[in-house]
Amino acid sequence: MPNSNSKFHFNHRSGQEASRRELVSRSLQSAQHCLEDQDFGTAYAHYLLVLNLAPELKTSVKEAFQLSLFKWAEELDSLARIQDLFNCYEQALELYPNDELICNSMGEHLFRMGFRDEAAGYFHKAVKLNPDFADAKENFYRVANWLVERWHFIMLNDAKRNLTYLRAIENAVHSGCKSVLDIGTGTGILSMFARKAGASFVYACELSKTMYELARDVVAANSMEREIKLLHLKSFDIEIPKHIPERVSLVVTETVDAGLFGEGIVESLIHAWEHLLLQPKPKNQDVSTGEYGRVIPASATVFGMAVECKEIRRHHRVGKQEIAGVHLSNSVQFFSPTYVSAGSEETVEPYTTEKLSRIPGGYIPLTEPCQVMTVDFNNLQELKSLAARKPWKLSLPVTEGGILDAVVMWFVLQLDDEHALSTSPSEETCWEQAVYPVQGLLDYSVKTGDTVVIEVCCQDCYLKIQKISLSTLECGMGVSDIDDTLSLGNEAELCNALASLQTTNRQDGNSQVCVLESTEIALLNNEPYHECFKAAMGKVLLSLNPSKDLQAMDVDGPGSGMNPQESQSKNSLDVAPDPLYVLDVSEGFSILPIIAGKLGPVRAYSSVEKEQHQAALNIISEANHFPKETLEFWLSHLEDESVVLQRPKSDKLWSIIILDVIETSGLIQQEVMEKAAISRCLLHSGGKIFPQYVLVYGMLVESESLLLESAVQGTEPTLGFNIAPFINQFKVPVRVYLDLSTLLCVPLSKPAELLRLDLMNPLLNTSSREVKVQICKSGQVTAIPFWYHVHLDEDHSLNTSDESSHWKQAAVVLDEPIQVQVGDELVLDVQHHKSNISITVKR
Repeated sequence: MPNSNSKFHFNHRSGQEASRRELVSRSLQSAQHCLEDQDFGTAYAHYLLVLNLAPELKTSVKEAFQLSLFKWAEELDSLARIQDLFNCYEQALELYPNDELICNSMGEHLFRMGFRDEAAGYFHKAVKLNPDFADAKENFYRVANWLVERWHFIMLNDAKRNLTYLRAIENAVHSGCKSVLDIGTGTGILSMFARKAGASFVYACELSKTMYELARDVVAANSMEREIKLLHLKSFDIEIPKHIPERVSLVVTETVDAGLFGEGIVESLIHAWEHLLLQPKPKNQDVSTGEYGRVIPASATVFGMAVECKEIRRHHRVGKQEIAGVHLSNSVQFFSPTYVSAGSEETVEPYTTEKLSRIPGGYIPLTEPCQVMTVDFNNLQELKSLAARKPWKLSLPVTEGGILDAVVMWFVLQLDDEHALSTSPSEETCWEQAVYPVQGLLDYSVKTGDTVVIEVCCQDCYLKIQKISLSTLECGMGVSDIDDTLSLGNEAELCNALASLQTTNRQDGNSQVCVLESTEIALLNNEPYHECFKAAMGKVLLSLNPSKDLQAMDVDGPGSGMNPQESQSKNSLDVAPDPLYVLDVSEGFSILPIIAGKLGPVRAYSSVEKEQHQAALNIISEANHFPKETLEFWLSHLEDESVVLQRPKSDKLWSIIILDVIETSGLIQQEVMEKAAISRCLLHSGGKIFPQYVLVYGMLVESESLLLESAVQGTEPTLGFNIAPFINQFKVPVRVYLDLSTLLCVPLSKPAELLRLDLMNPLLNTSSREVKVQICKSGQVTAIPFWYHVHLDEDHSLNTSDESSHWKQAAVVLDEPIQVQVGDELVLDVQHHKSNISITVKR
């Protein structure tokens, strides 16, 4: 009997194995057929079954499984089946936990949905699994800029700032503050200062998951994980005794931005005083400090002054009424977002930030600095009264005549009675200043004796300037006399303007408000850019239709040749030529289609999306006497807006396609070569892509400032604490939004051509290239700034590093400086992948 039982079990197992193999074989065949039929969901299900039944096939079916997963995930994403999408990735990662492609793809979906912390983890893991995986590296660099903002590196490298905070915290702890709460701890450096000073109990809270985990690693590396309790919470969510046992005697924080209040310090301190801090020390009473609560910083004083600055002006005010022969109608008023911040449904920062000591072209103070306000962070009632405080006016007498471009503000942060930090533009500081651009005045010129009047308020967690006006000496005009001029943040006026804009009804003759990003305004002010495009487009259109009406085109400037209406009237008497089709798919607001429309019988298509931008372009078209059919909005013709590059009509092709190749940040646009490949198929004979090719230029420099802005330089600036290895995991090799004209650097070589990107002739492209560079000055190579020559054709090009350029520049920062001598030759290995340019240096 035992033998017969054993035989039965053997036969049973054999039968099960045969059935398993049969099922695996059938499922594999079904999966392959589904892939061929593009039924990716079913294919994925079959592969999942196969891998669960036959783990030994993981290697052989890996590529097919990945393909089915990625394609099925795209379908789930388009159907908004987000939970199903993530379930698929979780199943896939259980089977292939160390697959860099699946990790990277999961990260991309998370990033698109706004889960940046989680996306960073998957990108980071993919890079660790395969350091040469270009897609994952580029994704990680992009998300790293979001998660660990670049100012962390600059501030941690500011030894003066760190030492001042340390001394103030030491004073507080030595005077009796033994329990400390660090709000918005970041890397944990202030908490470690408190523990080093002798605080018995230290608590730190951080909302960002990435920064919380980074702080946890930093605290452990400095052997303080038992002394510092880290909380992954907003301070508003901390409860006693759930998270901390009792109220603390000291709160330390640096949750301030360039405008002081923008990171919510007032709200968090109101909550802290009400729920987390001991009561403040009564004034004029000599009692032990430790029995009462206090805050570092103790107080702040805000200062402001009016300035003239060409760089601020060209980013916030359109300076000309005619650009490349196109008249910008008086019926359209352009403003940057800071102007309409008070009228926006969302809370928008009412200022931009600049490091005025390094702004291109510099700035001229028009007034003396004046005190705008003070705030006592140790006074709960004063903090509560800020939001309810009525707007107040300040008069700034003009001491230097010029053009009023902005009011700039900075502050002095009084940490305690002995220690202070200033963010003044005249100080050597890691801080930028808050810039309130002046917009909407009838006249911006001021002279000695005039007065700049500003109306200030605290609203939506920000220090806002509600109104800027001028009181002139000779006219005796006061503030009340110029209330009819447009003012910053006048909500009623903005609502009316925006309401009229949305209806695009101009019957009443009112002006239309068009809000542009500051980079879009800088582009409008870039005259060489528009003149260059005008000449290059005219050349192409003339070559494609060299008839008499096109030979009289307005190529050389306004006034030459016939206007479009005259041309069309003439054509109606003869045989009307077929229009030439021009497509502008550059991002943001662009008047290039209107410039094209002035060059003859052209049907120009704009890809702008925002209704107010379309309304503004329509008004400008009317002001230039365009027939309605001359300018059209391309997206309204598309069934699928994700496929922008299509034929204009079933039987037509494009004469010109304008692509955005360079981001304003100084990087190459993502997937631009893929877009160029599609565009080449949509051009008729003789048609062109603009730009036709781009040359990348770079040079070797020595720049300490780029090092300090890119990575924490050892333990010296952080006063001996080991922070650098942890935060430097989030450093990125390329610094963007640079101004070469003000970059603190020493050039060590002449500019060299690094790479060519040809949009019309792909055979001339290489994804990598070696370039030999001669050293002309001895020093240490720390970075390689790069910029572009954008060639519309052989005769017309734009340099992105020119003074008038709306583009910024970028730089590759080396991991380790390289010592060089005059006459040395370095070899640069230059590679281009999507929007990323990587440069490595060989001896």
